[in-house]
Amino acid sequence: MPGPQSTTPKPVAPSRPRRRFRLSQATQTLPLVSRIVADIVRTHSLMRDLEEKLTEDLAPVQQQLVQEQIEQALSRLHGYVDELNGIGCELKDPTVGLIDFIGLHQGREVCLCWKPGETAIGYWHELDAGFNGRQPVSVLEEEAE
Repeated sequence: MPGPQSTTPKPVAPSRPRRRFRLSQATQTLPLVSRIVADIVRTHSLMRDLEEKLTEDLAPVQQQLVQEQIEQALSRLHGYVDELNGIGCELKDPTVGLIDFIGLHQGREVCLCWKPGETAIGYWHELDAGFNGRQPVSVLEEEAE
């Protein structure tokens, strides 16, 4: 029997140009995004628990049942990630629910980042800087369109 599938969703190639958000636009999506992300974090945690269960000494029937539950959860997880992609944001970490929105700073693309527990988008970072390069949005210089 094949081993458990990876719990990290595979990135889906966008079928349309990447959406750029102004900070205010990204903020308007947060109520919906936060609900989807809560589903992602919960489902990802469930998958990890189920994968851990597969390491136990289970009867073949039980092992098959757990594998089917993992596959169902993975399908739901991909659906949630597709919802986020449809909004225009990108899941960076399914364990904590870290999200990036593409924005502009001084005419170049940057990531506006948010994670559960934050009441607003308070930080941004360069595309290649990642979470550790976060800077407060108070220094974000969006250009007028």
